[in-house]
Amino acid sequence: MDTFCWKLLLPPFLLNLWAPTQHLQHTSASSHRSPDTEIMEEYVPLVHESLTFSLWDYGVFATMLIMSTGIGLFYAFSHGGQKTSDDFFTGGRSMSAVPVGLSLSASFMSAVQVLGVPAEAYRYGVKFLQMCIGQILNSVMTAYIFMPIFYRLGITSTYQYLEMRFSRSVRLYGTIQFLLGTMFYTGIVIYAPALILNQVTGLDIWASLFSTGAICTFYTTVGGMKAVIWTDVFQVFVMLSGFFAVAIRGIHLVGGFSDAIEVAGNYSRINFGDFDPDPRRRYTFWTFVMGSTFLWLSMYGVNQAQVQRYVACKTENEAKLAILVNQVALCVIVSSAVTCGIVMFVYYLNCDPLLAGYVSAPDQYMPYFVLEIFDQYPGIPGLFLACAYSGTLSTASTSINAMAAVTVEDLIRPKYPNISTKKLTLISKGLSLAYGCSCITVAALSSLLGGGVLQGSFTVMGVISGPLLGAFMLGMFFASCNTIGVFAGLLVGLVISLWVAVGGTIYPPSAEMMGVLPTFAEHCPLYNSSKGIIYGPAPVQNITHTLERPALADDLYALSYLYYGVVGTISTVIIGVIVSKFTGPTKRETIAPGLLWWDLSNSAAFQPMEKKDELEKTEAEETLLKKDNTFHCTTFLPNHLPHSETSTYLLSEEYTPGNDSYCNGEKTYPIKTIHDYEDKESRV
Repeated sequence: MDTFCWKLLLPPFLLNLWAPTQHLQHTSASSHRSPDTEIMEEYVPLVHESLTFSLWDYGVFATMLIMSTGIGLFYAFSHGGQKTSDDFFTGGRSMSAVPVGLSLSASFMSAVQVLGVPAEAYRYGVKFLQMCIGQILNSVMTAYIFMPIFYRLGITSTYQYLEMRFSRSVRLYGTIQFLLGTMFYTGIVIYAPALILNQVTGLDIWASLFSTGAICTFYTTVGGMKAVIWTDVFQVFVMLSGFFAVAIRGIHLVGGFSDAIEVAGNYSRINFGDFDPDPRRRYTFWTFVMGSTFLWLSMYGVNQAQVQRYVACKTENEAKLAILVNQVALCVIVSSAVTCGIVMFVYYLNCDPLLAGYVSAPDQYMPYFVLEIFDQYPGIPGLFLACAYSGTLSTASTSINAMAAVTVEDLIRPKYPNISTKKLTLISKGLSLAYGCSCITVAALSSLLGGGVLQGSFTVMGVISGPLLGAFMLGMFFASCNTIGVFAGLLVGLVISLWVAVGGTIYPPSAEMMGVLPTFAEHCPLYNSSKGIIYGPAPVQNITHTLERPALADDLYALSYLYYGVVGTISTVIIGVIVSKFTGPTKRETIAPGLLWWDLSNSAAFQPMEKKDELEKTEAEETLLKKDNTFHCTTFLPNHLPHSETSTYLLSEEYTPGNDSYCNGEKTYPIKTIHDYEDKESRV
């Protein structure tokens, strides 16, 4: 079949991806540029004009949203819907590795990834790919340190661990700090697609915020964890499809992949070898190895939204495999986004849209680029924007679901231990509605961020989750740490990281200090007429800084935002260890099995029994308790079973009622079970 024949079989919008562009103007390289770039024909965009959706775009956009919502509704009502809080929060702990892994990768990507990463690659170069190093280190530590502890304890809220290891007051502190941080993060995620729609279509930003928040709230309220996970799977493929379409079209427009790499290299965009140890440099090898590792670990290792997903897996090995799948998907997504950013730079080499005034913030590069290169191909811009929008729906709904789960497990269930399953499920859905409305409010305030959505989201996670990561590290690795120590560490870690982050926001470092690479606008079109296009340099805006910069502005406040989490975590650990030493360190033998990572190999008995046997086992234990004073020691941890609302875990050899202790051979250890805290009349 010849070329003409097979072209007839292709859909028009796919065929047009490779069609020669007629609306782009060509100019030679300016005289002061490197001679190496003169071998390539440089593209200059048309005179700035209003770029909006077509009807086809709106159709594709609506179809994607309907499909995403449909997946959620299917799992909301299949198999009788969400009968218990366990179904709602963990999918009945019956999920397999691949969907959970893809869902994990989508959690903190969504529109933040679509908007932020290409813009960062555009301004700082391909070295942003080194973010994958931190992600890989995070995945290894999560799979072999944090996940086994949480999974074997069978808990729904990660902050239940803080109560088992320290005290209920520490659990409540962690819960409140998580709720505040997640609410702010979710608000930024909701704001991101609103920014896209406002910039490229003129749709009122308040309408965008409201519609996004409303869909997220409805989706979460009726869906539950299974709906969220499977929608995330769909969203990952949509996101990658959008990135691939943009990269393919962009590479074709700039003359091919090899030409794009050559031009990017000539302008310092191929810059992997940056080993500058200065922590004020926004992105270096050390920034990604240290900063991003701690950042991602705070999000994947101990963050409720992620832990809640991998404990939903059927087995611990499935959970480890899910983390591996997540890592592969993360690297593919980051690589695709960075490729789009480099292609954008080459395409706009002679006319940077930000310098020309076509866009008002770096986060708007990507939507502007998409509508410009696909302006003759209706449908594809709608596909790309729907990708970012549906991704935000999944991410925001996951965060809302996690906040509801933490509120139920840490605040409501302890206070009302005998509440019925039906009421608890209704409360869970009501909380989702309330948190959804709160996130809409926070999203409205996110427009005040000056550093971009990527930096804004990572800053919130670093400041809030960094100290919490430190608290979990104190509990799992430092047996001597006590309640006073962890409280002191959390307080100091939060204050220091917040101080640095606020200072960096008020007194941002200069572009030179951060390492922003140069962009150009000498050949931007000034106006268009029937006789052609007249080119000239973009107007330069004179910006006057009126704030006096304090002495710390160019040192501590100039710290890369990826280090905020490191500052919070390390401060928490150091202060926690020191204070514990001087206030009476905890004796290791008083710590229950399964709470220290060093004892992980001895805690396999924490694995839950099959659900079909649990209710019978619980009843048998109760009967035995009445007849004999010695039997196999048991503790009751909440697992939200349909009938008993508890899950039985067989721990050791002998237990003597009244001692409230675990047994281990001839020794007994004081134990604080979840029901000891939540129900003072509990038998164990």
